[in-house]
Amino acid sequence: MSKKSLSERDICTKFITPAILGAGWDLHTQIREELSFTKGRIIVRGKLHTRGQQKRSTKRA
Repeated sequence: MSKKSLSERDICTKFITPAILGAGWDLHTQIREELSFTKGRIIVRGKLHTRGQQKRSTKRA
């Protein structure tokens, strides 16, 4: 299997997370994955409203 055929999420799961854990990091207290930091912009059109896409951070160690 080529790394070029893998998604970003697959690369993180198969290579990055095991390397971080192997370096002694604690999965539950030191690593967060895809954390949302906003609920999305509110879009108003007349009397209708909707919410845009959430803003998310990627893997953070």
